[in-house]
Amino acid sequence: MNGMKRKAIVILMAVVMMLVMTACGKDSKETKAELTISAAASLTDALNELKAAYEKEHPGVTLLFNYGASGSLQQQIEQGAPADLFLSAAAKNMDALVDKGLIDAQDRINLLSNELVLVTPEGKGDSVGSVQDLLSASVSKLAIGIPESVPAGAYAKEALTNAGIWDQLQEKAVQAKDVRQVLQYVETGNVDAGFVYRTDALSSESKTDIAFAADPDSYKPILYPIGIIKATKHEKQVRELYDYLQTEEALNLFVKYGFSLPKQP
Repeated sequence: MNGMKRKAIVILMAVVMMLVMTACGKDSKETKAELTISAAASLTDALNELKAAYEKEHPGVTLLFNYGASGSLQQQIEQGAPADLFLSAAAKNMDALVDKGLIDAQDRINLLSNELVLVTPEGKGDSVGSVQDLLSASVSKLAIGIPESVPAGAYAKEALTNAGIWDQLQEKAVQAKDVRQVLQYVETGNVDAGFVYRTDALSSESKTDIAFAADPDSYKPILYPIGIIKATKHEKQVRELYDYLQTEEALNLFVKYGFSLPKQP
């Protein structure tokens, strides 16, 4: 009888262990998540550094970044492209997704701000000191992001329009798919100047010069809002990332790359 009891206990323990292992395996699968973040191209350097630190602290999460022009990213999300979080370089692209019900207004916040500057190939920064100098013969090609889809291009168009020279510069304009392509055109000397964010210019100090900063009163404030996509299948993990991006640790990293914090209303 004792032998039968021992056998029953062994079987019971084996069943319990199997159930525990199954539950652990299930929990492990549930906690692992790949988060797709659609982010403005100007955030590339900062987010790539943030990725390593965040994944180390959250071993069950992998961050996948889809970089591009904010307008293009907005369209991708509208068309159903997979995304869990959107980081835009312009409020209008985020607002459009909120208006279409793809992001809750309460899950959207202005995270960062930036500044518009003109860059020239390294060693040629003294040739252009103001927007009016863009009309001179020293600038034959001017790179600008496509205003309809690239926020940096829209800000540049606004600044040049307010300066009264947008139409006069059309023959010189070379349009780019995003702000990083503008920077590449300047770095390689394919254009004489280009409008980018200060953060992009700082990442290219050895190849470009900042000729001047555009008058901040000549264009709308450059804001970087973030928002959680309603259709996310990883709400817990993406909300943790959303909250983390607002922490002092994360914000200090962005500031290191030249971003600033939005002025409080």
